[in-house]
Amino acid sequence: MLLNLYGIRAIYEFEMARTRRTLMQSIVAPVISTALYFIVFGSAIGSRISQMEGITYGAFIVPGLIMLSLLTQSISNASFGIYFPKFTGTIYEILSAPLSPLEITLSYVGAAASKSIILGLIILATSAFFVPLRIDHPAWMLLYLLLTSVTFSMMGFIIGIWADGFEKLQAIPLLIVTPLTFLGGSFYSISVLPPFWQKVALLNPVVYLISGFRWSFYSIEDVSLWLSLGMTVSFLMVSVLAVIWIFKTGYRLKK
Repeated sequence: MLLNLYGIRAIYEFEMARTRRTLMQSIVAPVISTALYFIVFGSAIGSRISQMEGITYGAFIVPGLIMLSLLTQSISNASFGIYFPKFTGTIYEILSAPLSPLEITLSYVGAAASKSIILGLIILATSAFFVPLRIDHPAWMLLYLLLTSVTFSMMGFIIGIWADGFEKLQAIPLLIVTPLTFLGGSFYSISVLPPFWQKVALLNPVVYLISGFRWSFYSIEDVSLWLSLGMTVSFLMVSVLAVIWIFKTGYRLKK
């Protein structure tokens, strides 16, 4: 089956243009917020904790901070991208256009993932000004960056279709994703937790994402690399199946 590349490109470029129009909100604000994390956690806590897993504390938290921005921004970009046409009523024009569900999903998810990857790379470059960085496995780092951005952009796409108000767009990123990221080893290794809480922490899916991403930097991990990769791919597959079901049933797309 041939893809409607012109249609995909039109939606993709429209979404990317929206980022350029809101550069302060889309790029600058998340970078400044992450820089503040480096200053607060890297300086305040780093002065008390010199090293974590043999890595200086400031450098240790870099993968977690990048992952925090990646997850929240991927969801926010994708959810708003598909929700706004629903809000304005132009979603019906998109659904009636010669675009398949796959092409619509590729357009919105691709744009949201692109924004997140760009943001992640900017934060990575910015962090080099604050802490000494090294990336032991750059190919794996880029793979995790890509997989995580696509997976959570897909989740954001689902949230945007599910939401029936702007409040719901923010509910899951603020009340679920951000707390899970903070508790998922962004600022510490779960190995420092008591044995019981280590087992509890493994119920947090974000632990697997951060562990694999941190391994790509420093070759240290809280869980097996292959388990981490397998969990990441599993999240992606679940999201894909959910999107297929949404378009097949018309859930929240048709009144």
